[in-house]
Amino acid sequence: MLKFFIEALSERGVAFSLDEAMSLHTSFKIGGRADVFVCPKSCEELSFVLNQANKYSILLFVLGKGSNILVSDSGIEGAVVNLSLLDGIQINENEIICESGAHLSKVCNAALENSLTGLEFAFGIPGSVGGALYMNAGAYGGEMSQVVKGAYCMDNEGNTFYIPKEEMELGYRNSIFKTNGLIITSIIFSLSKGKKEEIKDKMEQLMARRKDKQPLEYPSAGSTFKRPQGNFAGTLIEQNGLKGLTVGGAQVSEKHAGFVINIGDATCKNVKELIEKIKNTVYENSGILLETEVIFVGRGDNI
Repeated sequence: MLKFFIEALSERGVAFSLDEAMSLHTSFKIGGRADVFVCPKSCEELSFVLNQANKYSILLFVLGKGSNILVSDSGIEGAVVNLSLLDGIQINENEIICESGAHLSKVCNAALENSLTGLEFAFGIPGSVGGALYMNAGAYGGEMSQVVKGAYCMDNEGNTFYIPKEEMELGYRNSIFKTNGLIITSIIFSLSKGKKEEIKDKMEQLMARRKDKQPLEYPSAGSTFKRPQGNFAGTLIEQNGLKGLTVGGAQVSEKHAGFVINIGDATCKNVKELIEKIKNTVYENSGILLETEVIFVGRGDNI
């Protein structure tokens, strides 16, 4: 059936490639090949892709900037739909309307240019706005739930829906989009008017803190673990003497123990093995079971 799906993409003129290395499309720089890698350049094309995938029973994985995922060394079966080309941004008074593939920092800069405050916490968070809403991403006391007004989404047949914030079930690194199967296509942020210099100063301060505390010089998927209640994952990992622990090319960052980094040719298997060692050690010594924030995708046991 994949053959018919590919033929449909070709006839419609939708950009795609075959056997695409996912290591080229994730911030971890890890991952095998996707059977088909599709790049719709409009919501109309995305609707067509989803409709055809549903028609031919093709497995789909929707990708933004790939900043919070770990892809199997065996790759991804079916089609990866990359939303990076859906990156339009519009300003309407105190609202920003942006397509889900827009880079979060680009949206933050648009807010700055229009003296809109509220998104400063997100400046420097890697990834797309769609992925950020999917995860209810946050940092430094802010999170997406504080600034989102609503979102437009598509189902697997390409039909469009609007979901207001009140129906998104936004919690700590969680949203309804993890379970309802809808694909976020655009987001509306509701912000407030502020002073441009103050907004800029706060963004620069938070970026400086990121660079000082986080191993941004290495490929990673950001914070590896969710914050356990009443504690910090990085603190627990460091207290258990795991800073610098290495499996193959994967290492617990010596700069911030909450990050597993790729120090050179790390595989998904390396990262998974290191994560299990961390979880087991912390649980045995501290009685706390760490949960991963990173999302594992793809074929096989090594995810």
